[in-house]
Amino acid sequence: MAREMLGIDIGGSGIKGAVVDLSDGTFTRERFRVDTPQPSKPKAVAKVLAQVVEHFEWDGPIGVTYPGVVIDGVTLSAANVSKRWIGLEARALVAEATGCETTLLNDADAAGIAEMRLGAGRGRHGTVVVLTLGTGIGSALFTDGVLVPNTEFGHLQVDGEDAEIRAAARAREEEDLSWKKWAKRLSVYLGHLEALISPSLIIVGGGVSKKSEHFLPLLKGVRAEIVPARLVNNAGIVGAAMAADAARSLEAAR
Repeated sequence: MAREMLGIDIGGSGIKGAVVDLSDGTFTRERFRVDTPQPSKPKAVAKVLAQVVEHFEWDGPIGVTYPGVVIDGVTLSAANVSKRWIGLEARALVAEATGCETTLLNDADAAGIAEMRLGAGRGRHGTVVVLTLGTGIGSALFTDGVLVPNTEFGHLQVDGEDAEIRAAARAREEEDLSWKKWAKRLSVYLGHLEALISPSLIIVGGGVSKKSEHFLPLLKGVRAEIVPARLVNNAGIVGAAMAADAARSLEAAR
């Protein structure tokens, strides 16, 4: 019988959940999606998370991603959600709303965990960075497979503003940029990132990675190997489930 865990990914536009087979990252039941409440205030989002849990009739631990910095269950930033999340005991809020023991972590870190264990980063050593290109730019940094959490490299300053404002997938859509023009912006951003951390591998994820053939060949001036994520936009859900399972195992070992 498959070892399963419910993972939920909070995004700027949608909240997605699925029951994950932890052995291979596949979904044992069809993914369920609900639009992210606007404005995305904590109690409104927690209500949707409870709806996802109820949809799957789940009563065990859950893993939940958050699009920002998370330390010890407290959310410390809010780039693409309501500012009311800043300084909030968010893990406790989610646990109360869902009735489930909750593991809460940064969304890009969750995606990175999944990619390193089951995706494009599997078996890779050295410095690896996973980038999720969507509403913003999320980042997950690994050194010999060990996560350095909450890096938030999407907020690097490039030409006087956050890199994600110009180089996220949303910027390409909202400004109706060609793949070539967007790839040029992305190349500038990756050049800045490479100058700081010198990665051996850059994994590009998020929904736009489904179309990686349109822009990865156009990237210039980057030394590191650049590959598309294998788990594409499901990586956050899978990584959240894995993080919850790891937390459960750690608690059982105490």
